[in-house]
Amino acid sequence: MTDELVLYTNPMSRGRIARWMLEEAGVAYRVEILQFGTTMKDDGYRAINPMAKVPTLVHGKSVVTECAAICAYLADAFPSAGLAPPVNARANYYRWMFFGAGPLEAAVTNRALGVDVPAGRERMVGYGSFSDVMNTLELALRTNSYIAGDSFTAADVYVGSQIGWGLQFGSIEKRPVFEQYFGRLALRPAYQRASEKDDQAAGELQTAV
Repeated sequence: MTDELVLYTNPMSRGRIARWMLEEAGVAYRVEILQFGTTMKDDGYRAINPMAKVPTLVHGKSVVTECAAICAYLADAFPSAGLAPPVNARANYYRWMFFGAGPLEAAVTNRALGVDVPAGRERMVGYGSFSDVMNTLELALRTNSYIAGDSFTAADVYVGSQIGWGLQFGSIEKRPVFEQYFGRLALRPAYQRASEKDDQAAGELQTAV
């Protein structure tokens, strides 16, 4: 595919996930940095993403929002990067990608906001309890080197980013298996390139304020 890739992002956002994924895909892309409350809310950007949030990926005429979707889209759009299993071997890949987008993010966000699920109402939230989510995630990572098996995939970019942030900000328990898993991911050259670029962009934004 030859259409230009444009990432609309802010370096202090989930856009860091999309940047990492683009670096793993090894493709050329252009970045448009948006600021919260101003350029992210203007009519021009709302025409691309009515939610007025980042990240958004534009690939030619295609617009992709939501980090899990961006990761899955790039893995399929650039198969030579080997970031998705063969179609007939994607059960775990889909399972954990959507686990990250559903139970994991919801449980971690609710915990960070101090939202407690009333006793007996766990079925309503979809993830049961925070401990259920953490124990399930730990079991998966004790069983495999990566979240979907023995090979690194786009699901590791998405789930791994959440674990990395959770460990950094205290919203995910510092269990040894989580620290070991993210430690492996943080050594990846693509992760380090993406982090360096976003850190630089964040510094430039702060200087401009």
